Amino acid sequence: MSRWNLAWLLGITTAALVGFSLTCSVPTRANSLQRKHDNLRLLVDVLDEVQQKYVKELDDDKMRDLVENMISGGLQRLDPHSDFVSADEFKQFQKASKGKFGGIGIRINVDPRSGQVIVESPMVGTPAYEAGIMAGDLILKIDGHATENMPLKKVVEMIQGEPGTKVTLGVLHEGAKTPVDIDITRAEINIDSVLGDQRGDDKEWDFWIDAEAKIAYVRVVGFTETTVAELTKVVDSLQKANMKGLVLDLRGNPGGLLRSAVEVSSMFLEEGKNVVTTKGRSNDSKEVFNARRSPVAAPANPYPIAILLNRYSASASEIVAAALQDHLRAVVIGERSYGKGSVQNVIAMEGGATALKLTTASYWRPSGKNIHRFPDSKEEEEWGVKPNPGFEMKLSDEERINYFKWRRYRDIVRRNGEGPKPADEEKLKDFRDRVLDKALEHLRGELKKQQGASRPQPSAPVAVRDAMRFIPGETRETRISQRRQSPIPVTRER
Repeated sequence: MSRWNLAWLLGITTAALVGFSLTCSVPTRANSLQRKHDNLRLLVDVLDEVQQKYVKELDDDKMRDLVENMISGGLQRLDPHSDFVSADEFKQFQKASKGKFGGIGIRINVDPRSGQVIVESPMVGTPAYEAGIMAGDLILKIDGHATENMPLKKVVEMIQGEPGTKVTLGVLHEGAKTPVDIDITRAEINIDSVLGDQRGDDKEWDFWIDAEAKIAYVRVVGFTETTVAELTKVVDSLQKANMKGLVLDLRGNPGGLLRSAVEVSSMFLEEGKNVVTTKGRSNDSKEVFNARRSPVAAPANPYPIAILLNRYSASASEIVAAALQDHLRAVVIGERSYGKGSVQNVIAMEGGATALKLTTASYWRPSGKNIHRFPDSKEEEEWGVKPNPGFEMKLSDEERINYFKWRRYRDIVRRNGEGPKPADEEKLKDFRDRVLDKALEHLRGELKKQQGASRPQPSAPVAVRDAMRFIPGETRETRISQRRQSPIPVTRER
């Protein structure tokens, strides 16, 4: 056999082997489609068997519930934040993101540690808030029905209802041993996301916490479509009134819209500073969000800022706190945040009637550190937002509960003093918010430093006399001349 024929045969054989190897090692499009078809066929076969052989006949509505529950259950096994949003829930979700929705006014989720339904945050001024529901409460029953093993969407359905109707929640307060039943009347919820410390005589929020020192206090209780406009209005007004320091309270803030968090951060950061980066499962899905100056907001003055966090500050509130902390724009005071650093995209389904809420990415702060706390994360690992060194405030369960009671007591507005008052009203009046006190102490100290730095320098002869140090070979006249040309530098501490 000639060399040419031998080489030709060997080449054909090699090509065939390579082709066979690739066929075996790389899944073909046909194989992928076949697997999808098999999965769909399994689902259809299961539904068909249920419809034909289940002990009770299921009508169309029951079969629809079964399908939605199967989807929701599977998604929630992936992670607690992925879910299927039914038609009714999707309408409520759209209203909530706009700052208006129906219900009793609480945000709930499944606690990844206990698997029980937990209150992420009651909304200020809502029926749930005024009835005594607090962040961290576990909802054990709804109208006598146990919530254990109940899908989260079913919990939401049972709590929601027509305005004016009542619902009874069996609630276990954090730190308590015995649950209590709380009756709540449902209402249409219209809330502001930006609040002050307390209301004045005109029932409007007072945003000055120390009017003499010009230190303002602003609470952001959620990040909705209206938050940026609300906050811009408040901050611009305070800046025109010569605000010199700001307390930004994000305690109990469960988060909200990513866009809102980026825009709020942009109010206090220089143009182009990184706010947050989202990372999906591929490099192409990485997205960087930088600060962008709003054309309607006045540039923020370089006043000191203290951000207050607690263990229920999550998601968008963690983005804002991390961005301002990493860029040394604010000091974080209080407790370590919740650690909810995953991104859920709401994908419209069935022509926009329903939606798929799917975890598609994770949040990463400007420093490059992770925000999300996974179920197996340990305390010593990197997640959430920690207070700055020296500013962590350890709270007991009793103090944390008393804080929520005190905060609610200051927020409730009563007509002409009418309405029920707590039995421990005098105790609540005397409560001290140690986290807020720490923030005020810090800001007042920063303002004193600024005042010292801006104080006029002594005249040349006095400065020379107080700080004169002769150097061998240098005359007194030369030293005075140099001192006059180069005054003592002043360092402004930040």
